[in-house]
Order: sequence, then structure tokens, then C-alpha cells
Amino acid sequence: MADDGQGRLRTEEGRAGGAAAAGGEMLLSVGLLALALLAAYRLYLRWGARNGPGGAARQGEAAALPRMKRRDFSLEQLREFDGARNPRILLAVNGKVFDVTKGSKFYGPEGPYGIFAGRDASRGLATFCLDKDALRDEYDDLSDLNAVQMESVREWEMQFKEKYDYVGRLLKPGEEPSEYTDEEDTKDHTKQE
Repeated sequence: MADDGQGRLRTEEGRAGGAAAAGGEMLLSVGLLALALLAAYRLYLRWGARNGPGGAARQGEAAALPRMKRRDFSLEQLREFDGARNPRILLAVNGKVFDVTKGSKFYGPEGPYGIFAGRDASRGLATFCLDKDALRDEYDDLSDLNAVQMESVREWEMQFKEKYDYVGRLLKPGEEPSEYTDEEDTKDHTKQE
């Protein structure tokens, strides 16, 4: 044992413990750096694939699609427009169907909200849940949502109306589709319903 010059005793074990602590800090730093590099690589794979030659081709193909004629959709018909089977991407919010194809980087198969493509997104948007379990495979009347969640659904609906084309209604089971005229088809979609 020896005095460290400040009235404290220093031991050989103390020096060994300090070296071990420095080694642990270095190991922790290397581990954090490896995690950061792995995260960056995964982001590159996710975003690079979308923005690479194939992703750009899909977005170009989607942009070349003509405006969709207005019609109503059953859940089964809506599922065809998931961006994988068909380049057009549709989703429903609060009983209204929107063409979100121009937002394919968000709603396409590899997009962060791709789970909503070809589906009724109302419940997922209301509950802020991106799990497939939060979405229903049958018609969802949303009757179990509370007032705050229903207000959230209405706010999402308004945002979609402002940004995307309204293309029709989501049909309840047994409900017959509306017949739209060519005149209604050419009207501004955001002014409907």
C-alpha cells in the first residue's frame, strides 16, 4: 500500500481495477460503434432498395398511372391494390378509399406504413398501431373505439382528403356499390362526401 499524495491509500488492486474499467469502457465503445454501423447498414438496405433502380422504376410506373375512375370497393377488392399485386396503392380511412400511389415510398410494400396498403387503415391510425394484428380482415365498424380515437380517425381522414385522391367508398357487407357518372368522376375528389 502507498499514499496517493492526497491522503488516500492506493493499492495494487486499485490499479488493476482501473485498467479493467478502462478496458470495459473501450469494449462498450466498440460495441456501440458496431451497433450504430449495423443500424446504418440496415437503413441503407431498406431505403437503398427503394431508391435504387427497381424502386425508382416502381415509382415511375406508379406516376404514369392514369387517374382512377371513381368506384366503391369491398374489402376483398381493396386488397388487390396493395402495391405488390398491382402498382396502384389504395387504402381506406373511415369508410372512404384513397389512392395513395403517389405516396408509395410510405405506403408501398417496403414503406413504413405498407401494412395499410390495400386495407382499411382506420383502426391502425386511430390506435397508432402498425401491427398487422391491429387491423381486421373483416369489415370493421369501429364501434369499440373511444371518442378520442374516433376523432383521430376523422383527423386522418381529413389529411388524406387534402393530400390524396378520393376514389370511392368502402362497402359494408351486403351494401351495393354506387354508380358514379363521368361528371362525378371529373370533379375534385376532395370535395366529395
